Amino acid sequence: MLRGRLPLSISAAAALTLACGIGITGVLFAAISQLEYDKMSLSLQQRAGARVAAIEQGLDDAVEVLTTTNQLFAAVVPVTREQFHDFTTPLLQRHPFIQAFNFHRIVPHAQRAAFEAELRRIVPDYAMTEMRDGVVLPATTRASYLVVDYLEPLQGNRPAFGLNVRPDGLLASALEQAILSGQTTATGLLALAQSPQQGFVILRPVYRHGMPLQTVQQRRAALIGDTAAIVRAGELVQKILAGADLLGDPQLELSVYADADADPRQLIFRHGQAPAAAAGDAWESLPRWLQFAYHSRYDRGFASAGRPWHVRVVAHPRPFLADHLGSLFTLITGLLFSVLTAAFVQSLTQRSRRVQLLVEQRTADLKRSNELLSADVRARQRTERALQESEKRFRRLLALSSDWYWEQDVNFCFTHITGGFTDKSNMPLERFIGMTRWDNNPEMRNSRWGKQHIANLEAHLPFSNLEYAMKDRDGQLRWFSINGEPLFNELGEFHGYRGTGSEITERKLAEQQIQHIAHHDVLTGLPNRALLRDRLAQAMALSRRKNRALWVLLIDLDRFKFVNDSLGHKAGDVLLKTIATRLQASLRESDTVARLSGDEFVAILCEQADEVLSGAIVQRVMDAVAQPVLLDGKEFFVTCSIGVAVYDMSRYDAPGDVTLHGETQNLIEQADIAMYCAKKQGRNNIKFYTTAMNQATLERLRIETALRNALEREQFVLHYQPQVDLASGRIVGVEALLRWQHPELGMVAPQRFIALAEDTGLIVPIGAWVMREACTQVQRWHAAGLDTLRLAVNLSARQFNEPNLVALIAEVLQETGLPPACLELELTESLFMHDVALAVSQLHDMKALGVQLSIDDFGTGYSSFAYLRTFPIDVLKIDRSFVGDVARDADDAAIVVSIIALAHNLKLRVVAEGVETAEQLDYLRQHGCDEAQGYYFSHPLPAHEVEVLLRSAIHDTGALA
Repeated sequence: MLRGRLPLSISAAAALTLACGIGITGVLFAAISQLEYDKMSLSLQQRAGARVAAIEQGLDDAVEVLTTTNQLFAAVVPVTREQFHDFTTPLLQRHPFIQAFNFHRIVPHAQRAAFEAELRRIVPDYAMTEMRDGVVLPATTRASYLVVDYLEPLQGNRPAFGLNVRPDGLLASALEQAILSGQTTATGLLALAQSPQQGFVILRPVYRHGMPLQTVQQRRAALIGDTAAIVRAGELVQKILAGADLLGDPQLELSVYADADADPRQLIFRHGQAPAAAAGDAWESLPRWLQFAYHSRYDRGFASAGRPWHVRVVAHPRPFLADHLGSLFTLITGLLFSVLTAAFVQSLTQRSRRVQLLVEQRTADLKRSNELLSADVRARQRTERALQESEKRFRRLLALSSDWYWEQDVNFCFTHITGGFTDKSNMPLERFIGMTRWDNNPEMRNSRWGKQHIANLEAHLPFSNLEYAMKDRDGQLRWFSINGEPLFNELGEFHGYRGTGSEITERKLAEQQIQHIAHHDVLTGLPNRALLRDRLAQAMALSRRKNRALWVLLIDLDRFKFVNDSLGHKAGDVLLKTIATRLQASLRESDTVARLSGDEFVAILCEQADEVLSGAIVQRVMDAVAQPVLLDGKEFFVTCSIGVAVYDMSRYDAPGDVTLHGETQNLIEQADIAMYCAKKQGRNNIKFYTTAMNQATLERLRIETALRNALEREQFVLHYQPQVDLASGRIVGVEALLRWQHPELGMVAPQRFIALAEDTGLIVPIGAWVMREACTQVQRWHAAGLDTLRLAVNLSARQFNEPNLVALIAEVLQETGLPPACLELELTESLFMHDVALAVSQLHDMKALGVQLSIDDFGTGYSSFAYLRTFPIDVLKIDRSFVGDVARDADDAAIVVSIIALAHNLKLRVVAEGVETAEQLDYLRQHGCDEAQGYYFSHPLPAHEVEVLLRSAIHDTGALA
């Protein structure tokens, strides 16, 4: 027993332990509190960012609504009030935050009285007004006015009807900005004449139709007004946020400003109560992580409709405990642990002191037990070595951190595997204990990676991240990652291996999925363009190695756009997936089918030893595609056009040929050229690539490139072929014929470029130039005394479908001064086949101008007597194919006589084309043909030669025939 009690005092070790524990607890508390505040800040940024994005998208939608309204004035000339009403009414119903749609018209002072009289037909007591200092007053005299001409809806907005908005600096500045930028622009906040609310105006300039708009000066000269949408600012933001369900957060205050900064004068919307002041100012001097109330603000600016906007989101203060339970728990737990640990250390210290005193008191007794003590010391040393070994193993296992631990003997057979292996791998332990890794995975003995692993084991080398796959008890493939290190005893002798393992099936599946997505089309699952090139390169290498043919098929669907337009993109996606499945089913497993883009597919066919490639394989593909497809309960028949490029190594003798023709992109381009030729021949066709196709494509490209600059470089000229009245022999008209005088290609024949101009859409500006140039020339002849001459101008199908064609014809007649009765428009029968109702309306609009209408090449198309009765036609032109043999071929003669009789019975004039002989002329005269043209009278001539011919005919005999 101890002779006395130890004095009560705190040891230095206990005090140090307590101090360290409190310090570490404080650091952890501060760090976790900081993370909690960072989480709150990130949450605020995410919620505020969602609202800013919604507001920005909503403003862009409002701009898009006005842009759609503005396109009405670009498409229809002029726009009536009824059209403006019909167009904007559904938009107002769809977007209730829009106060009104306006059309502001520029009215010079000289037209003010007439304009006021016009508007008094709508509002009887109307007089032009303007807003000054927020009050609507009579408009003062100005050089010009920007007046609200069209206003929808009129009800509720009558104070703004006829308002001169030019004094408004914000609106005038926005209009000037829109002219400079060419984009839709919004004003700042302004008072609305028709509403006590504040709002802003989104406007877009309206230009005179047909005027050039490339420069600012040209746009100012062409400006006739603007379209505008008056938006109730607060209601707009309210609708945007309510529609996105972003107004239900009671912890946020949201403010929106129509300016780059948070200017209170530009505030257009505020939602949520302002956060209350903090409970006490004493806390504000503390660090942020110790404050009991947290304030945060998020400011974000963006640009929309040509002006800046600012959004401010303020988070309401929250009690400290609401978001800091983790840090408080850490603080309390750390302090408690520190106290308990210090108490434990203090207890150990006191015990050590007692032991020391006891040792001193019993030294004599210990001397008598010296031998026993020595044995105890040796045992303790052995225990310490075992503990060191255990500690070493523990630390190594921590470094290898994994799902399970394993050990192997000197023969690499498993001696121990922890239970985590069974849970993760779904395989029994008895399958592995006493076995090597390759006993359960025979693939390792034959694979390169497996042989390398076995060699590393035999060399007693550590290994890490060894990945391999095995099937579990259910037959599912699972992936594992293994780490291991060799074991040696104190003498350096090898004792086996130990290590850890992890199950990585989910990671490997994710990697495989990513790899699949990177190389396959998302919609159809077929290889994409990148994988196609790799497959094609491999197929070409195999073709060279085995000297076998290789075909590349480019497959393009013929009616895919019709399905997309009629049933929507969802049905189009179903069709593409169906076609992809059919293409794969129609070919062999060794062949590759890929989706190139849109509705284009590529197939790679490799010749096999037992099957030679033939056209029957391609036809099988075409037949598979042509099977009916059920879309939305309806059957659709979609055909395809196929271009085939052949890669046959037996054709190439020199290595240079292999390099020249072996590029994958070259083969795909050749198949594309062949497919284009199949399309040109009516679709639903197969074409094999030839060198001539490439030459034709290059020729087309060359002509198309030159054609795009021909009009700008004034390379087009007009020739005129006389039309002769067969009764009097006098020249009564001319037909304008287009010629292209190229500096390098020479005089390009019309058949080489007219069809190309139709395909590219260039025929529209070219046709407008022909119309204006020909009318100008004929009007010059009229001024020179040839006032009875009539002009015939051809209209293409592309021109006929232009919505502003009638306006263009009227504009040309007005500019040139040519009488409408002297203009004859020649139309082919194919123009009427697609939409008869639209054709009838278009023809009647043309006829209302006073021009004459002629059907060219009558009898060569889908002629219909119903068309002749319905359409306001004046002239039938007999095609030259019937006139050529009219004097010798009874069938042609019967057709010509029938056309003449039919036309006369319908009160139509008949013109015969291609008259080249006197026999043809006599026959036509005998059977009552009214007029004729052709080489018998004159070739197409330049304008100055035509004038000489006209004057010569009048001076000499007055007739040509």
